[in-house]
Amino acid sequence: MTASAQWAYLAGLWHDLGKYRPGFQRYLRASDNPDAHIEGKVGGREKTHSAAGALWAIETLGAQHGARGKLAARVLAYVIAGHHAGLDDWHQGLAQRLESDDALAELKEAKAAQPPDSVLQASDFVPDLASIPGGPAGFALWVRMLFSCLVDADFLDTEAHFDAAKPARRTGFPTLNAMQSALDAHLHTLAASAPPSPVNTLRAQVLRQCQTQAALPPGFFSLTVPTGGGKTLSSLAFALNHAQAHGKRRVVYAIPYTSIIEQTADVFRGALKWLGDEVLIEHHSQADAAEKDETARSRLACENWDAPLIVTTNVQLFESLFAAKTSRCRKLHRLAGSVIVLDEAQQLPPEFLQPILDALNLLVHHYGVTVLLCTATQPALNSTAYFDPRMNLRGLDGVREIIAEPDALFEALKRVDVELPADWSVGTPWAETAARIAAEDCVLAIVSTRKAARELHRLLPPGTLHLSALMCGAHRKAVIAHIKARLVAKRAGTDLAPLRVVSTQLVEAGVDIDFPVVFRALAGLDAIAQAAGRCNREGRLPGRGRVVVFVPPEPPPVGHLRKAAQACVSTLHGQQADPLARGLFASYFLQFYSAVDLDAKRIVLMLTVERDSLAVQFHSAAEAFRLVDDQDRATVVVRYAEHAQEIEKLLASLASEGPARWLMRKLQRYTVSIHQRLATQMLAQGSLTLPMPGLYVQVDAENLYHPLLGLVLEADVFNPGGFVP
Repeated sequence: MTASAQWAYLAGLWHDLGKYRPGFQRYLRASDNPDAHIEGKVGGREKTHSAAGALWAIETLGAQHGARGKLAARVLAYVIAGHHAGLDDWHQGLAQRLESDDALAELKEAKAAQPPDSVLQASDFVPDLASIPGGPAGFALWVRMLFSCLVDADFLDTEAHFDAAKPARRTGFPTLNAMQSALDAHLHTLAASAPPSPVNTLRAQVLRQCQTQAALPPGFFSLTVPTGGGKTLSSLAFALNHAQAHGKRRVVYAIPYTSIIEQTADVFRGALKWLGDEVLIEHHSQADAAEKDETARSRLACENWDAPLIVTTNVQLFESLFAAKTSRCRKLHRLAGSVIVLDEAQQLPPEFLQPILDALNLLVHHYGVTVLLCTATQPALNSTAYFDPRMNLRGLDGVREIIAEPDALFEALKRVDVELPADWSVGTPWAETAARIAAEDCVLAIVSTRKAARELHRLLPPGTLHLSALMCGAHRKAVIAHIKARLVAKRAGTDLAPLRVVSTQLVEAGVDIDFPVVFRALAGLDAIAQAAGRCNREGRLPGRGRVVVFVPPEPPPVGHLRKAAQACVSTLHGQQADPLARGLFASYFLQFYSAVDLDAKRIVLMLTVERDSLAVQFHSAAEAFRLVDDQDRATVVVRYAEHAQEIEKLLASLASEGPARWLMRKLQRYTVSIHQRLATQMLAQGSLTLPMPGLYVQVDAENLYHPLLGLVLEADVFNPGGFVP
């Protein structure tokens, strides 16, 4: 048994020691609720049971190994005491709890019940903190890994006791080997049917390199492929081949935006369709809860990611890595021995970048994980490229590029010409930009805020389409499908009407649309490159597409958007070469990262263990690590007319049944996020209702949800800076 396994064994042995108390046994026998054992629901003092095992660990290891054992036992105290309530901070948290009269009485009563010696004994266990993976820097992640093992095993054991058939419902997913075979067959069919073209030839080369390089030893890899280069299926091919070559247990494919996760999951399902409908877990906040998409097996696997292929969001992945709650932490140990693919890696949130990179280094070097960074605009996060040791910044160690000659690939896949502003310091009035856009027959315009999208849309001819996050997910999905259908029709010559679209940057990552002309408001260089990926994407034009960069009349909102735009101007000012040349991104990201605090919430400090006390701020770090800071956000269920009957049915179920999990997930498709102050004002005005805390509902008034623009706000009055998408 490994050292970590011994720690986990004792955690499992002692975590329920408090249940031997007579009061707990009386309470448990009087209840027929499968959740009766969970602390924090009902039951009062008799129900609590997690402090006894934590105190017993400190007492036992202290008696056997002195002060060193008593200190080391705090590892078990974190895990055992938190196995229902979650990991706590040591100072101003767990230490005080374990010193309380209730906790001491709980241990005393449990010991008085005379548990078996086989439960109480630590046998020959020697607490060795020197063997912790990653040393002091890895302490917090290691404790969370132990915690994940304990809480998942606890849930599974309880589940099997109350429903003996339930564990079997978790099994049945195809194996990684079967997925690899199915994907190979699909890719062979695609290659055989693809018309000869330079783009398809290059895509085939990218795929071959991914398949070949998968045999390399595990670690960090980057896949730097221009948009439209077949990155999605090639990266999956690498992951499956690498997993097979090195005995990895699962593939976790993480995507920055919920707006494109369904598209990626559908691509994977299509590629693996020979294996049936249920081939992967799609885990994100807006996953459709319809029966055809979510089965009992997939719902169960979302709890702990016990499936071979997971498609999820950066929010789910990274917030789980830094979580303290049992529900979020439960899946963490499943990452060990996996392949993690980070799609659009340039979208890793800069204010959390340092703790994220630290966690990835630990996973790769100590938990058998391989990480693949995929993007057309590779931020090259390796230690020697960007991170200055004098600033105590740490990057990723030993990133290997899969593509042999990425510069040649980018040159061969160049399908657009970029037009830059003549003067970076002078903004162009919206009316002037609108006139240029209106002169185009088929054009996409991308801006940086919701407010800018509405202003530009207002100035364009009738029939112009609009996309922003003020439209609910179902609405956006329908509009994107409509845009794709019209693009196909225009290429076929059957749609002669102009197609003009104004969007926020939600279309820039992974949305497969292909316009001949794209206008992009000044933003980060990576955002401009992503916008260019929506232009002549398939190389169908006789020449190159046009990407027009313009300076809007108002600068981007203060924060990362403005710093990214400033770094872009600094990088491109006076630049005569291709603005999207691969080599420019090194300079751009260096300037951008230098202007941003890469650990803005001081997560690293919170998770740095105090050697003399083993104190860590688990709870505080988890509260601070929020990729989507919803503390000043409000969720509004809108009345999208195209799905009016469905929405009314769901709202009726909410009123009669309360916030059931399946119901809230289905309602997600019809929600919009706005600032809390706006929601409060709209509630006072009667525009919204508040049927339950944290969830607003638009009243039955047609003028509050525009069929083109989405939720109607007096946003310009209350938020002059605009809304980012």
